[in-house]
Amino acid sequence: TFDQSNGFLPQMVGVVGLEVHAQIQSTSKLFSGSHVRFLAPPNSLVSHFDASLPGTLPVLNRRCVEAAVLTGLALNCTINRKSLFDRKHYFYADMPAGYQITQQRVPIAVNGMLVYSHFEGRRRNQVVTKSVKIKQIQLEQDSGKSLHDDEQSQTLIDLNRAGVGLMELVMEPEMCCGEEAAAAVRELQLILQALGTCQANMAEGQLRVDANVSVHRPGEPLGVRTEVKNINSVRHLAKAIDYEIQRQMEVLQSAGKVLNETRAFDSKSGNTIPMRDKEGLQDYRFMPEPNLPPLFVYKSEASVPAGVDPAQVVVIDRLSAQLPELPSVKRTRLVETYGILQEHSFTLVNEDGLMDYFENVVQTTKAEPRKVIGWVIKELMGNLNSQNLKVSQSPISPCALAELINLAESGHISSSTAKQVFQEMWKAPEKTVGQIVKEQDLWMINDKEELQKICRRIVDSHPEEVQIIRRGNKKVLNKLMGEVQRETKGRTDPVQVRAILEKMVS
Repeated sequence: TFDQSNGFLPQMVGVVGLEVHAQIQSTSKLFSGSHVRFLAPPNSLVSHFDASLPGTLPVLNRRCVEAAVLTGLALNCTINRKSLFDRKHYFYADMPAGYQITQQRVPIAVNGMLVYSHFEGRRRNQVVTKSVKIKQIQLEQDSGKSLHDDEQSQTLIDLNRAGVGLMELVMEPEMCCGEEAAAAVRELQLILQALGTCQANMAEGQLRVDANVSVHRPGEPLGVRTEVKNINSVRHLAKAIDYEIQRQMEVLQSAGKVLNETRAFDSKSGNTIPMRDKEGLQDYRFMPEPNLPPLFVYKSEASVPAGVDPAQVVVIDRLSAQLPELPSVKRTRLVETYGILQEHSFTLVNEDGLMDYFENVVQTTKAEPRKVIGWVIKELMGNLNSQNLKVSQSPISPCALAELINLAESGHISSSTAKQVFQEMWKAPEKTVGQIVKEQDLWMINDKEELQKICRRIVDSHPEEVQIIRRGNKKVLNKLMGEVQRETKGRTDPVQVRAILEKMVS
């Protein structure tokens, strides 16, 4: 196939849009007083309204509205002062009402922007920053859960989750691959956790992602899209999207047709598999929710109508003042304050608790922040990752690490000894740095006379090497230095040792 301009059609590219369902961090559900708790006994958190008994009415949870407004503000959205609730009708066994209350026509927040970064380059250390538009954030109810028992050939329904408050965030189709989508979702996770509006633990279903994926040639209309539903980890999201882009390209290259269908990701095979087609487009028969009035939020306390208690309504300015330091601001501050590399700022912010750990060490040590970052990322994170531990589970406290770094900085122990001591501290956290150094006799040998004696012994026992050095091959001096280091178990200053050896062999 030829293109007039350059003879060939341009390469096909992937187009990705995301829909993210974030479970609002609230003690009770969106329209009822039932508690929200993960792994509670089945059907133990169900009110009459959640079970849709006749005559029950929804009562809107103000905490959920505030969480949605806070999230909208953090994502640069316009907050609609008046938003509306709608019924979305579909029959599911785990939705007793036969409809879901959502916001179809006028959601609570619109036209936002999520800025995210990912790494490129051979060493994955070039930070590329991109943004994706957020079309809207809407409030809606979660459905219950169907548990399929194959042995008994029956389905059991657990309504604990029915009616839990969700924020649905709809992102425009502006990403091109799994890596970009995964980076965007990871950044969103960090923002929600910083705000406290969603715990965003994907393993517990607090953040669920649907990916809309299509392929086309640039300049041509977007292709037919498929929807990959309910992806439950950032890693799986990247794999599912990349697999789906590849699959669609292969279908089109072999003159096939991409079907508009819903697919699921199989994490064992790494493939997406068809669930159901969307050919007969479902009519959800949206209608205004008759039991809920329009939802009003107010810009400032001054704009709250007379006779309305400002404490009982949602005020945007009050929430703006509560916005915490967001992840992107934290990273910029870390780079500017401590002069660390940009890629290190991502590790510090992305790892829960690591930034606080690093700042605590910096404040209690005399070392340069750039030296501290090496200890925190290489030694601390290396050990934590190898044992699958969180920062909060580290056996070495920031204070203990600072003490170790101070000893190395002041020249009381060598840098190689310090690493050895770190591993000992990890195994025996009850011992202090001083105890370990004393027990294993790891103090630096700074006594000039003792150093002279050790170097003399090494020089006398290596006559061949001394002759080679005297003939002009200075590299062999490194071998003698290594021998001194071995004999003293790394307890000498290489600069001092080199100076003494050079004098002896000259």
